[in-house]
Formats: sequence, C-alpha cells, structure tokens
Amino acid sequence: MGIKNFESGTRKISSERKKELEEFSRALGIKFKNWQLLDLAFHHRSFSNENSEHRRYNNERLEFLGDSVLGLATATFLYEDLKDNVEGDLAKIKSLVVSEQTLAPIAKDVMHIDRYLILGKGEEMSGGRQKKAILADAVEAVIGALYLDQGYAAAEKLVLELIVGEIRKVQQDRGAQDYKTVLQEFYQKRHKEVPRYELVEKQGPEHDFTFFVTVHLGSVTYGPASGKSKKSAEQNAAKIACDTLGISQGII
Repeated sequence: MGIKNFESGTRKISSERKKELEEFSRALGIKFKNWQLLDLAFHHRSFSNENSEHRRYNNERLEFLGDSVLGLATATFLYEDLKDNVEGDLAKIKSLVVSEQTLAPIAKDVMHIDRYLILGKGEEMSGGRQKKAILADAVEAVIGALYLDQGYAAAEKLVLELIVGEIRKVQQDRGAQDYKTVLQEFYQKRHKEVPRYELVEKQGPEHDFTFFVTVHLGSVTYGPASGKSKKSAEQNAAKIACDTLGISQGII
C-alpha cells in the first residue's frame, strides 16, 4: 500500500515500549509489521504539542483514516445482517455504535487503551487518560494503523469483534439510554451546531428542587421536561426531541 510511509518525523521505539505494543496486540489477536504505526496510534496531540522535535507525531491522521474504516465495516455488516430493515434503521444503529459513548468503554474495558496512551504532561495531569474523546479517538487510530499495516480484511475483523456485540445490545434495547448523545450526534452531523439546553424553572424547597429544562435545535424548542437534577431534566428534554424526530434508541 503506497500510503504506508505517509508519516514524517518518526520516533524511535524502545525495547520496553515494543514489549508493551506486543502485549496490546497479543491481547486483541492482531499483528503488526510496523510497530511505529501502532505506537503512533497511541500518541495524543498534546504530546506532539509539547515536543517540537515530534510536532507531527500524533494520531490524528490515523484517527481520520480509522473513522472511515470503522464506518464502512459497520455499515457493511448492518447491510448484510439486517436485510429486512430500511436505510433509516441501519443509520440509527450505526450512529449509536460508532459514537464516542460506545467507543470509549470499548477502549477502556476491552482494549485497555488507557494503559498505552502517550500524553503531554498537561493532558496527563488533567486526567486525559480517562477522557472519553481521547479514548474513542485512539480506538479509531488503532483501526487506521491496522488497516495500513495489514489491510482492510484485518481491520474489518477487529472492528466486527469490537462492534457486533454493541449492535446486538441496541437491537435488544440494552443500549444506554443516553438521549443527549443521540440528539447531539444527529443534530451536529446535519447542522454543524450542538443542541442548546436552557434551565427555565426550578420548583420546590432548596433541598428537593425539581428542574425544568428545554432544548433548542436552532429555532425549534422541545420541552420543557422535568427532573430531580438538571442533568436528568436535560436527558428528559433530549428524549422529547429524539422521540419527536424519530431517532430514539430502542426502536430498532
């Protein structure tokens, strides 16, 4: 594959680091010829920002590539597996299982990516090793690295091992009912904006408030919805919007 050598500014891998990368690969049943590709997948941009000699040594390009491989492998599986479902059903499931909300737990609990991340000192101190966005991005970067090193079949195999179980959860209505995430990903993809939540009222004594929240999608407002915390009221407002728009989880 002609684009394998697309990175400049390589970084020497120590024998100790190589052992770590081998450990990671062995646990997932994958192989690498070029360990620098896998090493690169774990390097967050905070590292390259703090190390001028490695200013381009981060996983963002691999993440970009892996995102496409993840999407294609997932879409192909859904197309072949759900032969009786319409396009809208496939799109809803895909948006859920390739989301940050799904990938971050896979990164931490299945792949243990948090152990292998290379972060800048500032990001490390601010808890970056546990941040969902960083973990999810690293999953995509690993997929991209595997695609470059071993080809599409190997990358697709890894994707399906990680994702099919999540697809089944959604089909069985066991996916997490995170309506805020569903709504944000749906709306942001189409309008390049995020939903805006507004606390419109609080009722009750201070120790037992009931919160009322609306959610605004551009000029359209949904709610208000109530909850015993602001967060739960926001989730309930997002559910109203999701139900109205026909994008609620658990309807597949």
